[in-house]
Order: sequence, then C-alpha cells, then structure tokens
Amino acid sequence: KLTILSAAIAGASAFAPSASVGTSSALRMSEPDTTDEPAVVAAPVVAAINGWVADPSLPCYGLPGSSSPLGFFDPLGFTKDKDLNGVKRLREAEIMHGRVAMMATIGYIIGENTPTIA
Repeated sequence: KLTILSAAIAGASAFAPSASVGTSSALRMSEPDTTDEPAVVAAPVVAAINGWVADPSLPCYGLPGSSSPLGFFDPLGFTKDKDLNGVKRLREAEIMHGRVAMMATIGYIIGENTPTIA
C-alpha cells in the first residue's frame, strides 16, 4: 500500500506548479539608434547546394523539381511574391505533408486488411 501511495504522490507532483525562482541577468536591451539615414540592406548570399544557385529571374528561384510538360507549376501564385526562404519553406511543407499522406494511406490499407482482435 505504501508503494502505491508513493507512486500516486509522485505522479500527482509531476503536474503541480513548481516554485519560480527569480533570476537576474546582466543582459539588457539597448535603445535603438534613431538616425534618419536609411539602412542599406545587402542581398543575401546563397551558397551553391549540389550545384544549384538561386536565380531570382526564374520562378521559384530556379529550384529543381519542375514537371516536364508543366514546367514550374504554381497556378494559384503562392510563390509569386515570396523570398527565397519563403519558397524553400513552402517546398519543405509540401514534401512533409506528402509523406504524411502516404503514411496515412499505408496505415488505412493495413488497418482495413488486418483482422481485428476481439
């Protein structure tokens, strides 16, 4: 009985709020400079990845993966005004969601063809 009681108390204490301890830091945020001069933003330098270098004149910055008959397929214009990082993020999200959809399809097929345990 003592073991069950101590396990229950330990489990309940895991969800209890802990006492917050105030800590101080020597880091402080400085006030921004208020100058009227416009800051010159340098164009980001992109290193070549497997021989590919971003080309702003091409759609999707020339990322590989275009289909043969369609070319760069973006009928709704999701990448029209995106920067390079935004286009890469959309490409990564598309691949991730495609992989999840493929795994869900496999899970559905296995679930339908496996007898249930009663």
